[in-house]
Amino acid sequence: MIRPILRHGADALHQPARRVVDFDDGLQTLIDDMIQTMHAAPGVGLAAPQVGVGLRVFVADPSAGRSIGDLVTVVNPRVVEQEGAQREEEGCLSLPGFTARVTRPARLIVQGYDREGTEITIEGETLLARVLQHELDHLDGKLFVDRMQGLRREQIVRRVRKLQRAGKW
Repeated sequence: MIRPILRHGADALHQPARRVVDFDDGLQTLIDDMIQTMHAAPGVGLAAPQVGVGLRVFVADPSAGRSIGDLVTVVNPRVVEQEGAQREEEGCLSLPGFTARVTRPARLIVQGYDREGTEITIEGETLLARVLQHELDHLDGKLFVDRMQGLRREQIVRRVRKLQRAGKW
């Protein structure tokens, strides 16, 4: 089932998510729905808070659905190593129509669990590292604009507020 994606300003996007305790049917349904929602959007990553569920779960697919082998699901992720830096253009399904250059690690190693509860380690470089960190930020209640400073950040925030006041957000 495709779920609605919350937009910047929704409370659930600005709260830290809770750890998953039960790897039950409800979690499996959530993950299936998130994968379907991410691909339909289309996007390369989606965190549970973006669909209004405050759990530490995200799905990522840097191929945007073109390669099934690129799809990853991570439950209760944590960063164990990061190095380098990359500054690239980034967008977000919760901030449709907005992009900005954001600095992220060039390489990132994340540990967590797959959808069945088996411990996994994922190493990402370039795009995958960016996607992993972006989704981890969502689990901590942050969006890419929260990593920005200056005029571009203020422009995005002002435009979102204007759209909210006009009822178009």
